[in-house]
Amino acid sequence: MKKVLDLHELCIDKMRGQGYDGASNMRGAWNALQALFLRDCPYAYYVHCFAHQLQLALVSASKEVATIWLFFSSLNSIVNVIRVSPKRHTELQVAQSMNIVELLITGERETGRGANQIGTLHRPGATQWSSHYDSVCDLIEMYDAICTVLENIKEDGSTGSLHGEATSGYNAIRQFKFVFILHLLKEIMGLTYILCRELQHKSQDIVNAMNLVGTTKDVLEKLRINGSETFIGKVDLFCKKHDIDMPDMNAQYKVGTGRSCQQKDNITVEHHYHFDIFNDAIDFQLAELNSRFSEGAMELLILSSALDPSDSFKSFNIGKICSLAEGFYPQDFTLKKLHILRWPLKLYEADVPHHPIL
Repeated sequence: MKKVLDLHELCIDKMRGQGYDGASNMRGAWNALQALFLRDCPYAYYVHCFAHQLQLALVSASKEVATIWLFFSSLNSIVNVIRVSPKRHTELQVAQSMNIVELLITGERETGRGANQIGTLHRPGATQWSSHYDSVCDLIEMYDAICTVLENIKEDGSTGSLHGEATSGYNAIRQFKFVFILHLLKEIMGLTYILCRELQHKSQDIVNAMNLVGTTKDVLEKLRINGSETFIGKVDLFCKKHDIDMPDMNAQYKVGTGRSCQQKDNITVEHHYHFDIFNDAIDFQLAELNSRFSEGAMELLILSSALDPSDSFKSFNIGKICSLAEGFYPQDFTLKKLHILRWPLKLYEADVPHHPIL
C-alpha cells in the first residue's frame, strides 16, 4: 500500500485520516494496516465503522460473560430443535394459534388489525446482533408455544439425540435463571438495538450519532444503578404468569446441585442475581462500548463535523475547527498559526453563503 501511495506522490506523513472495510482490514496481507500507518504518521487517525464497532461490542458481550454465553448456547439449541424440521415449525405455529385463542378468550389480548400474528423463531447469527435481539424477543413472545413443542418432542422424540436436546432445552427454558437472563438481554439489547439501527443510516448526522452513543451509555448506567428492583418485578410477573418456580431471594446462594452443592461466601440469592448477573452483564457491555467508542474518537468526529459541506456548510463552526486543529494536529499548528487561523475562517464563513454548492 505504501508503494502505491509513493507511486502517486502521496506522502505518508501528510495523511490526516484513514478508513477501510473494517472486516477485510483485519485479515491476511492487510492485517493491522491502520496501525502500521499510525506508526509512521501519528496524525493519520483511524475511526472504524461505528455500526460495525457496535456489532463487535455487543457480540463480544455474549461470548465473554459466562452466564450469557451459557444462555445463548441453550437458546441456540432450542432454536435448532424447532427450526430444523418443517413439521416442528408447523407444530410451533399451531401451538401459537391455540395460545392466542386462549389469551383472547381470557381478555389478556385484544383484537385488531395486525395484532395476534403468528411468528417464527429467528436464529442468533454469529456477528449480527439484531438477530440475537430477534431471537430473545421471539422466545418471550412465544414462550408458552415453545414450551409446548419442546415438551411434545421430549415425549415423542423419534431419536435419542432429539429426545435429549428437547429435554435439555425444556429444562433450561423452565429455569428462573434462564428467564432472568432472557429478560435482562431484552432490556440491554432493546437500548442498544436503537443505537445499532441509527448508526447504519447512510444519512446519519455525525453529531446526532455520537450524542446517541453517549445517551445509550448513560441509560445503561442508570439501569445498572436504579433499575434492578423494577426489573426483578417484571421477571417475577412473567414467572407467575407461566408457572415458573421463583427462588427465595433471601435464601443463601449455593453453587452446584446435590452433594456437590456448596455455599458461596454467605451471599443471598438476590445478591447473586443482582450483582453477579445483572450488574456484571451491564458492566461488561459498558466496558465494551467505552473501549470501542472512545471519548477521543467521538470528540474527533464531533469536531470534524464542522467541516461537513452539506446544506451549504450549515455545520460550519470556527470554534470546533480551531479545537480540532489544536487538540488533534498540534504538529501542523503552532500557537501563532492557531491565532491566525481564526481570521481566514471568519472570512470563509462570511463568503460561503454567496457560493451555494450546486
